[in-house]
Amino acid sequence: MNCTINNRPFFSSWSGGKDSCLAFYHAVQAGGKPRYLFTMLSEEGERSRSHALPLRILRQQAASLGVVLITGAATWDSYEKVFIDQLRKFKIEGIQFGVFGDIDLEEHRNWQENACGAAEMKAYLPLWGRPRREIVAELVDLGFQAVIVTVNEEKMDRHYLGRILDRKLIDELESKGVDACGESGEFHTVITDGPLFRQPVELKVKGLQSHDQYCFLNIE
Repeated sequence: MNCTINNRPFFSSWSGGKDSCLAFYHAVQAGGKPRYLFTMLSEEGERSRSHALPLRILRQQAASLGVVLITGAATWDSYEKVFIDQLRKFKIEGIQFGVFGDIDLEEHRNWQENACGAAEMKAYLPLWGRPRREIVAELVDLGFQAVIVTVNEEKMDRHYLGRILDRKLIDELESKGVDACGESGEFHTVITDGPLFRQPVELKVKGLQSHDQYCFLNIE
């Protein structure tokens, strides 16, 4: 799973949030050569499938990191096919690794390894198996700015929207029984600045929106 990535070209599976960003950072620190950020969008092609981030924000992140953004649009039913088809295109270009930010969800890891295997690539998961709190604390200590953009209101209050993760907030979340990494779907983040970023990403918030049990910042 975590093979040597030094001097090898890779794409990063990019949600725009903290875990994918920290995984990208570790892949670069390990000597990997970033070629693309790859984000799956919902079928209309305007927002990310995972975090509902607008395409404009994803493009700003990619530009700040100096890496080309590639997107695929799909329904949940067509997601796997679209994803693997793009990986096969990456493979033709000589890309050998896909970088993923998953931590300890075995089902996710298996899917990623199978998808990469179908394209004759390898999955690289630099965060895998580490304690969740340790990961989010490292993100904060490195200077990444992670803004909470979505909350599951069955698990945490909407007043956390817009807050930036820091050690005080990590402690507060854990005191309320919320996983510090949001691995149970409690919240999602967007990275707006940090190591490797050439300039901050600007968020223009137009208010809040709700869908089912989720509440999220309405970002232009």
